[in-house]
Amino acid sequence: MKTSRRQVIQGAGGLAAAGVLGGSGLRSAVAAESLPNLPAKMIWSTYGKGSAGYVEASAVAQAMGKKYGTQVRLQPSGTAIGRIKPVIDGRVSHGWLANELYFAVEGIYEYAAPDVGPQNLRTLMGRANSLSIAVTKTSGIKSLQELKGKRFAIARANSSVNVKVEPILAFAGLSWDDLDLVEFPSYGATMKALIEGKAEAGGFAPSSALLRELEASRYGIHWLALDPANKEGWGRVKKVVPFVEPFHETIGAGLSEANPVWMLGYRYPMVTVQAGANADEVYAMIKAIVETFPMYKDVNKITPRWDVKRAGTPPMDAAFHDGAIRYLKEIGIWTAEHQAWQDGMLKRHGALQAGWKELLAKTPNAKSLDIPGMQKLWMPRRAEILKSL
Repeated sequence: MKTSRRQVIQGAGGLAAAGVLGGSGLRSAVAAESLPNLPAKMIWSTYGKGSAGYVEASAVAQAMGKKYGTQVRLQPSGTAIGRIKPVIDGRVSHGWLANELYFAVEGIYEYAAPDVGPQNLRTLMGRANSLSIAVTKTSGIKSLQELKGKRFAIARANSSVNVKVEPILAFAGLSWDDLDLVEFPSYGATMKALIEGKAEAGGFAPSSALLRELEASRYGIHWLALDPANKEGWGRVKKVVPFVEPFHETIGAGLSEANPVWMLGYRYPMVTVQAGANADEVYAMIKAIVETFPMYKDVNKITPRWDVKRAGTPPMDAAFHDGAIRYLKEIGIWTAEHQAWQDGMLKRHGALQAGWKELLAKTPNAKSLDIPGMQKLWMPRRAEILKSL
């Protein structure tokens, strides 16, 4: 019997909740302090063991255990559905998520199933991360515009990377059609393609370990920059996705303090809850993450980016939770500009959720459609909604 994508999205959360995906218990026998409304026990969904997101969540959980005696179980998953579905269903208290959050609140990809659609989720914080297009030094490519006609490594199933490469191309006035796309089965395989000379370019996060091999290979590595002074370019970027910003990257293959590159900035991981999560508990959670920051900030080169001055500000893949905003206002982080962004995101979320419900009501056979069938109806309607905002 065939398993549909809809069955996958319905079933993955159940497997995760049952513990099939594994977990980690973190305990502290004695709490040095108490924090009102901070749950004594929590379950967080994360990326798989060994990932940056898992390491960071572990570090924060351990710090909270030592300071407050909070018991946290990490529930790792190698799939986007395995991380986000438990949050949607309330089987975990928090998700440490990547762009699956954007896909969920927009109702795209797997979330265009008739019984799913745009989800009502909120963020607390998110660590700054970056991505750009890397090319081999031997290719001679120096700018994004020079990618036209070049061999570009792509894994079509890797939506979280592709959704960020598209706005980078838009920055230069390009699209996928301008590239000579060379398909590979995975993200890792796209990196190996450059190492093996099978492609000249690809979209990557600079922290990826395989890129060190490219840097040391005879092909070498060069990053294509997105100049923050190019307002027209960044205007095109923001029309494609709303959750990105210029980021001055110094960490990763081919990068250093002396050799930085302006890249596409985004957030990963983002601490995520349901929109209806208890505001006092959300307030306590973000306060705990911020106040334990000195205990985990030196775990690796990336963890200092959990400083609330950056991690507690927009843009994110979804609007902030009111409980988080209350705390950010108290410590003087939240500004009028941030609130304007928040208002715009709430308007976007509300319009998409209402548009989805209207579409279902006007489509008698909607419940019987598969995901591709629903996408054909939803994506044009979504584009109309976003254009009207």
